[in-house]
Amino acid sequence: MPTYTLIIGNKNYSSWSMRPWLLLRHFEIPFAERVIPLFEPGHDAAIRAVSPSGKVPLLQDGDLQIWDSLAICEYLAERHPGLWPRDPAARAIARSVSAEMHSGFLALRSNFQCNIRRRAPRTPTPEIQADIDRIAQLWTDCRGRFGQGGPFLFGEFSIADAMYAPVCFRFQTYGVQLSGAAGVYLATMLATPALRALADDAAAEPFRIAKYEVD
Repeated sequence: MPTYTLIIGNKNYSSWSMRPWLLLRHFEIPFAERVIPLFEPGHDAAIRAVSPSGKVPLLQDGDLQIWDSLAICEYLAERHPGLWPRDPAARAIARSVSAEMHSGFLALRSNFQCNIRRRAPRTPTPEIQADIDRIAQLWTDCRGRFGQGGPFLFGEFSIADAMYAPVCFRFQTYGVQLSGAAGVYLATMLATPALRALADDAAAEPFRIAKYEVD
C-alpha cells in the first residue's frame, strides 16, 4: 500500500502540483493521489479541509502533512536518496536553480498560464522574453557544467528537472523555440515518460477553466 497521498489540483493547470507528482512518478515511489479540481464549486472549502495553507499540493505521510512543492520535494529527498545530485557542488547549484524557479520568473508564469493541452503560439513581451532567456541560460549552464552523466540538467533526473517541468509545458503550449543545449533539453523533457504520462492525464481531464482557455 502507498505510504504517501498527494493532494493536487487539475493536472492540466496546476503547475505547482505537477512538480512532486512528476518526482514521485519518475522515481517510481508508490503514492495515492487525490485531485481537487480548481475553480469548481466548493474547491476552496475542499482544499482548506485538508491543507493548512489552503493550497495544493499537499503530501500526507501518515499523520504528517507537508505543503509547498519545494518543501514536499525536500521531504521526499530526505527519505529517498538520489533525488538531488550526489556531487556537493552540483547539489548546491541544483538547489539554487530550483529556488530561483520557485520564487522567480513572474512575468512568464503570470502571462503564460499552465495549460498542457492547449497550443496557442504567442509573441513574448520583453519581460517574458527576459524570463525565457534566463531559463535558457540556466539550462545551458547546468547541462554544460553538470550534465555529462545523462540527458537532464545534472545528468540524472532530479528535483531541479521536476521544478522546471511546468516551464517545458508552457514553452510547448505557447510555441517558445529554443536552440542549442536548451532546445535539446526541452525536447528531452517533453519526451520523458513521467511528463508524457502527466500530459495524457491532463488531456483526459474533463475540467475546463474558462479564463485559461482564451487569450
